[in-house]
Amino acid sequence: MPKMKTKSSAKKRFKITGSGKIKRKHAFKNHILTKKSKKRKLRLTHSGLVHESDSQSIKEQLRMV
Repeated sequence: MPKMKTKSSAKKRFKITGSGKIKRKHAFKNHILTKKSKKRKLRLTHSGLVHESDSQSIKEQLRMV
């Protein structure tokens, strides 16, 4: 039986924290930044956490479960 591979897309987008939560980056900070306010761009810069309802799905993609 071959090994279970992780989803490459999930591997690039998510990191597991020390406490087991999943870190993610915010969307919409890639291009067309001129119309977005400085406050909005600053908030999008900081990373966030994945919601608990989605974390099980992401852990399966990362083969953590």
